Amino acid sequence: MLRYLPFLLVLAIWIFAFIDCLNTPENEVRKLPKLAWVFIVLLFGQVLIGPIAWFLVGRPRRNAPYGAQRPQERRWVAPDDNPDFLKSLGEEDERRRRDTGGGDETPPPTGA
Repeated sequence: MLRYLPFLLVLAIWIFAFIDCLNTPENEVRKLPKLAWVFIVLLFGQVLIGPIAWFLVGRPRRNAPYGAQRPQERRWVAPDDNPDFLKSLGEEDERRRRDTGGGDETPPPTGA
């Protein structure tokens, strides 16, 4: 049973790379067209060159927020990391103080 393990591992990596390549949108594939990557994974899958090349070179990077690959595509991950959002909170607080008649009053009680 143990002698089949290397074959099964190669087969599993080959199938995973092929399915991953097929499911990746065309505009996210790097370096080569998607169809070329499919052929590379299929033709060189038995020796793991195709799947390893796909994972290292062709597969889109997932470490960037929202799948962004270039710096100009990157967006803020959370609102508290966005300086514009934090600035808008301060402006909203100032507007609320002006609408209530001043900043010396105690805020209304919260809760229900």
